[in-house]
Amino acid sequence: MGGTVIQSLAGLPAFVAYFCLSIVAVIAYLFFYTRATPYNEFELIEKNTPGAAIALGLSLIGFCLPVASAVAHAADLLDCAVWAVIAFIVQVGTFYAARIAVSDLCGRIARGEMASAIWLGFISVATGILSAASMTW
Repeated sequence: MGGTVIQSLAGLPAFVAYFCLSIVAVIAYLFFYTRATPYNEFELIEKNTPGAAIALGLSLIGFCLPVASAVAHAADLLDCAVWAVIAFIVQVGTFYAARIAVSDLCGRIARGEMASAIWLGFISVATGILSAASMTW
């Protein structure tokens, strides 16, 4: 039994490396994504605007899904980081694409309109699922 625990812990350095890379990717995502949008999500969240929290939170899930897929399928940390950047680009592209379908999407979210926030959040998650599946080569 002791050998099994030691064998299991042999993967701990890789776990720590990929987990830390994922956390850095999430922090970078939140930093850059919130600057790509014309409104300040964290300020809106502080003002208790639920739509901003929903849109940002679901976009984060939409980003984390492909990052998790990259962790599971990457050849190494650099490969994983490259695919995390691709996941970021896809999510930012999704944000801009979602704005085409709904007029004044950003203003509506900033005003607390829930339908617009839910639309952006769900399309972000849907894109994240497709992106994650596409990384399972």
